[in-house]
Amino acid sequence: MKVSKILYKPVGLGLGVVGGMLAGIVFKQTWKRLAHDDDAPDATDEDRGWREVLLAAMLQGAIYAAVKATVDRAGATATRRLTGTWPG
Repeated sequence: MKVSKILYKPVGLGLGVVGGMLAGIVFKQTWKRLAHDDDAPDATDEDRGWREVLLAAMLQGAIYAAVKATVDRAGATATRRLTGTWPG
């Protein structure tokens, strides 16, 4: 394993935490605008239907994946700019 890959691990973990927090914020705001509701449904929410629960889960997953890819790519690009090597 390359040294740059090992040194990038803590950076990647930190970026993952930040990305997860950012994805949660983006999802919450998106859900507020789309559903006109402050809280997204949980899978065990008895008062919400299957359609709403599954739609919220799919939207949350898509937003999380897009934010994670963006943060990971930006971190790798910044690392290459700073060190001259790609961390992956």
